[in-house]
Amino acid sequence: MRHPKVRDTLNERILSVEEVQAILNKESSLRNRLILRLLYSGGLRVSELCALKWKDFLPRGDSGQVTVFGKGGKTRTVLLSEALWAELMKMKCDSPPTAPVFAHIKDPAAHLDRTYIFRIVRAAGERAGIQKVSPHWLRHAHASHSLDRGAPLHLVQHTLGHASVTTTSRYLHARPNDSSALYLPD
Repeated sequence: MRHPKVRDTLNERILSVEEVQAILNKESSLRNRLILRLLYSGGLRVSELCALKWKDFLPRGDSGQVTVFGKGGKTRTVLLSEALWAELMKMKCDSPPTAPVFAHIKDPAAHLDRTYIFRIVRAAGERAGIQKVSPHWLRHAHASHSLDRGAPLHLVQHTLGHASVTTTSRYLHARPNDSSALYLPD
């Protein structure tokens, strides 16, 4: 028995650069802005973000890197921008290495859960005038925007932790503002 083909709606879930900037700019909480920035800049899955501890961050020159334990038990390293690194270190203060990066306010030893992160992203999206945005949309935006700016496909694959380059190549086809039809004469 064959399953019916499902319509690919990936291009409907990719935020523009301006939409991502609006989401980040409308967030006043440092912690929540860092959550949004790591989801986007690091291309992290929400479960990866929730599990982060301070020991997962290491300095690297003027910025740093985060080691992510991802899907399928795979570990990868993601480089962070200088600005993002500086904000993270400002939030860290004197937190012990084993402390969660994003902890519950009521229980500083407990990680925030996926549902809480989802609410943060949804609220930030609504403040920016974007309805029904999810954490994974920021990951999609990371892939699409980095490929648009010339990042090699294999590098985006590694950063996102995709097992296959085929998965990453879907973002080459999910460009809602581009089509070969635009290159044809009228």
